Amino acid sequence: MKTSKILAAAALSLPAAAGAHAEIYDGVHALTSANSRAEVGAQAAAAARNANPYAEGYSSGVTTIASTRDRASVREEAVAAAHAPNQNVRRESFAGSVIPSQFGGARIRTTRQAAL
Repeated sequence: MKTSKILAAAALSLPAAAGAHAEIYDGVHALTSANSRAEVGAQAAAAARNANPYAEGYSSGVTTIASTRDRASVREEAVAAAHAPNQNVRRESFAGSVIPSQFGGARIRTTRQAAL
């Protein structure tokens, strides 16, 4: 039984081995450029001065965003939000998801989850 399985595997692997062959090495291909050395150097210098077309977005340069608010008002709002006594209040933190009355009147952020 064992010998017959070995012979069957050998018979099935023989066509696969006959079909497999290595590629032929053609050597180094001949240079096919029509440009002179000076022209290639000038093209390389021009490409080095241009922006990289393959660069990622974060490295392509600084972009500015026009804002309608001044820096002082944004900072004042951030400091007020950081010092608010209820800045970390969430409905999920309390029993029955009911916020106690001492935290009332504040704008409470709720978390959302995607439905499955």
